[in-house]
Amino acid sequence: MTPPLTGIPNNTASTSPPPDAPTRPGIAGLVRRRWVVLAAALVVVLAAAGLVATKLSSRGSSGWTSVWDDDFSGADGTAPSAANWSMSTGTSYPGGAAQWGTGEQETYTSDPANVALDGNGHLRITAARDAAGGWTSARLESRRADFQPAAGEQLRVEARIRTPDGGAGYWPAFWMLGAPFRGVYTNWPGVGEIDIMEISGAAPDTAHGTLHCGVNPGGPCAETNGISGKSSAGSALSAGFHTYAVVWDRSQPTEELRWYLDGQPYLTVRAGQVDAATWADATQHGFFILLNLAIGGSFPGPTDATTKPSASMLVDHVGVSRR
Repeated sequence: MTPPLTGIPNNTASTSPPPDAPTRPGIAGLVRRRWVVLAAALVVVLAAAGLVATKLSSRGSSGWTSVWDDDFSGADGTAPSAANWSMSTGTSYPGGAAQWGTGEQETYTSDPANVALDGNGHLRITAARDAAGGWTSARLESRRADFQPAAGEQLRVEARIRTPDGGAGYWPAFWMLGAPFRGVYTNWPGVGEIDIMEISGAAPDTAHGTLHCGVNPGGPCAETNGISGKSSAGSALSAGFHTYAVVWDRSQPTEELRWYLDGQPYLTVRAGQVDAATWADATQHGFFILLNLAIGGSFPGPTDATTKPSASMLVDHVGVSRR
């Protein structure tokens, strides 16, 4: 924050006007007054410019070039861009593991009650509960599945999200799956999964990041847990928007993935932590992006009497950039 302007130094020796001098300010006084006004205006302009620069710094400045982006602009109740996203529905992929392989309770739909733009530049994913206690929600996948850095490059995948305040059983997630998973659905975790953000409704102040790879169970990536880390914000992340990001770095001798919460790193996974074949199988291909709000399952545990229906996950933007 810029401190308030308290005055302008004046190195000119003061002189006393004669007794009959007019009381209006002289030329020097007018000039000084104008400089004070101009300086104050400049402070405001520079402060505003600083705020803009801060906002843009996480979305393409500092050498980052945008590859793909969605700001979710559109009328309230309309579907997100069909050019950017597809929606998974039901309780599994065709021929894939039941309950999405994680024991989730919800059924995914494309109903606007579960997934729609909110008219204020956000994607809204809502977990709804019917009279019989059944849950519905939504799961989106980017149509593009070619996100990966070239040799010598870094790729940043980020989203600004307000997580739901629903309590036990809520499981918001922002993540990536290896492109070879599409159409096969049985080659997990070998094809790689990068969880950029997962939050358990029972611990709403803590974001988790994970790399899944190798074989399940066990293997070099300790599945089904994966290689993971977490960051505590000290207060519920559902209280406001936060930026979740992963940087996939191929610009240095040892390739690595780095996880960030609001620009602060909290987890790094390097290629040397697993054998070369496992790393190659998990990373030598493109990825697609997922956004979903699950209910129940192996990560957050079940809902309980305190769980609130109709809580929403709001996504302000998703962006991919490189440098």
